[in-house]
Amino acid sequence: MTEADLASIATLEVGGSRGPAGWIEWNRRNYTEHGFGLWLIEKHSGDFVGDCGLTLQEVGGEWFVEVGWHVRSDAQRQGYATEAATAVRDAAREAGIEHLIAIIRPHNVASRGVARKIGLEFEREVHKNGGLALVFGADLRNDASTCRSGFMHDGWQGAVP
Repeated sequence: MTEADLASIATLEVGGSRGPAGWIEWNRRNYTEHGFGLWLIEKHSGDFVGDCGLTLQEVGGEWFVEVGWHVRSDAQRQGYATEAATAVRDAAREAGIEHLIAIIRPHNVASRGVARKIGLEFEREVHKNGGLALVFGADLRNDASTCRSGFMHDGWQGAVP
């Protein structure tokens, strides 16, 4: 994501107080600090649909890798989030992420469906960013080369900022 994507990002309901420019800066910082972040979702025509990717999220005092997605309202319910989130989940698995989560507001039934479609199951309710949130998750690997926090010993950073 670059400043050229600012107008497109402004069409998403990303929540929070960052605004589109702050969203892009946060995403770039994630790539610098953690080696992962959000991808743009586009149609074959190049039309912007939304974003999807991996971010580091704190839940209940522990850090997890989260798959997250945002799709423009006029492009929702067409399978874009599921397709993108599936690709991101697969990339997380290939990178050695042991446990993947999605943090979803209870009223967001469509995102709960996407989480289930990509193999995440409801784990718990938490209070996050001023409201109730549902945490969905899945173990991606049961390999001794990964650690419980979801980080690889090699490749992605093992230390949590």
